[in-house]
Amino acid sequence: MSEIRFPLPDVGEGLTEAEIVQWRVAPGDRIALDQVFVEIETAKSLVELPSAYEGTVAELLVEEGRTVDVGTPILVIRTDAANGMSSAPAAPDASAATAPAPSEAAAPPAAPAAAAEEAGGAVLVGHGSTGPTNSRRRRHPSPGGAHEHLAPPAPAPAESAPARLPASAIAAEPPVATAPSRPAERYDAGVPVIAKPPIRKLAKDLGVDLSRVTPTGPIGDITRDDVIRDAQQASVFRNIQTPETPTDRETRIPVKGVRKAIAQTMVQSAYSAPHVSVFVDVDATRTMEFVKRLKASTDFAGVKVSPLLIMAKAMIWAARRNPTVNAQWTDDEIIVKHYVNLGVAAATPRGLIVPNVKEAQAMSMVELAAALEQLTLTAREGKTQPAEMQGGTITITNIGVFGMDTGTPILNTGEVAIVALGTIKQKPWVVDGEVRPRYVTTIGGSFDHRVVDGDVASRFLADVASIIEEPALLLE
Repeated sequence: MSEIRFPLPDVGEGLTEAEIVQWRVAPGDRIALDQVFVEIETAKSLVELPSAYEGTVAELLVEEGRTVDVGTPILVIRTDAANGMSSAPAAPDASAATAPAPSEAAAPPAAPAAAAEEAGGAVLVGHGSTGPTNSRRRRHPSPGGAHEHLAPPAPAPAESAPARLPASAIAAEPPVATAPSRPAERYDAGVPVIAKPPIRKLAKDLGVDLSRVTPTGPIGDITRDDVIRDAQQASVFRNIQTPETPTDRETRIPVKGVRKAIAQTMVQSAYSAPHVSVFVDVDATRTMEFVKRLKASTDFAGVKVSPLLIMAKAMIWAARRNPTVNAQWTDDEIIVKHYVNLGVAAATPRGLIVPNVKEAQAMSMVELAAALEQLTLTAREGKTQPAEMQGGTITITNIGVFGMDTGTPILNTGEVAIVALGTIKQKPWVVDGEVRPRYVTTIGGSFDHRVVDGDVASRFLADVASIIEEPALLLE
């Protein structure tokens, strides 16, 4: 038996410190390979750390809320063997949903790399083992066979109902008294239905019972639209209640982590790059009609489609026509980039972050829609990784979701253009000499005037507006 002191690893490029947000284990708990044991907050995001060793938690060296430097020991793991691996399998998780498949359980765990042993357990996130993880739920095969490709097939128990799971997978669950009346992939024994973690979070926020939601996803999974439809509302904000006035006269919030990084970035951008802003009102009626057609298309089944998708495509198209808006300023040169890493400003519980879609210019409409949806959901969950926020070339901020008409956004550091999409709502609009109700929005853009001259900024925003007015131009 040996003890390993697990140091805080560098989970991003140049990370120097992080805050311990929440421990997922306690002294005396068994810990498995790749099991998430702590959440940390870096200067950019919330990160889950998996264990590179199997054994027993001996001691937590850092209390929650404390910020420590990279390399500082944070956890002591007592292993059952000198090589840092347990000689016995880890205790099964209490939840049957996390139990490994029989084929997975039979596979021997891989030993950690020798370099990791010499470093005393300083293993980077995601390295050090290839064994099964109990932090991710295994999907169960459907009795009807619709989901047999999602997980290895389980051996059928003798004389059992076809819809029952193997005994090893349901040992901790109560037996099913009656056949479920829900679709085949649903189970009434406490096993969650098929839905991505962000969808579960949305359902929790809206108070939706997922077992009562009818799935419409391509593999029988529950989509965001399914949850919202069941909740009979279009926005999470309607569920927010006005809190009582606090008894304390003041609340002091420490400036650290993401909030500290936001403050430094905003100051650096606002006072180092001379901003210039331009605005244009746009008739977005055809965009709204186009979005409606895309939602009805089988090609976009299970993918969220919104005006943001058309706006993103418009920016990519306009940047190709006006390349200097997709550039970077240095003291010695202007670097014009012929690829688009499209940043999307996202408001999260921990503050504003700007993850970006890599190589967006090479994506089809469907691929871009899926990438934007994943980026947004990951950001709202607070799971955006540092690498996903690096290397952006141009940014869009969708302030319309908050009911705002327009604004003067601050440039993301290292970029020279950012565009704000305002709310789209019906207004009187002159069409062919007649006043008609049309869907209208305002687009605003801020630019680094050292790189982007007024004429280029105006042409770029006019090009974006032309796509919003007539999305068919994207077919050129």
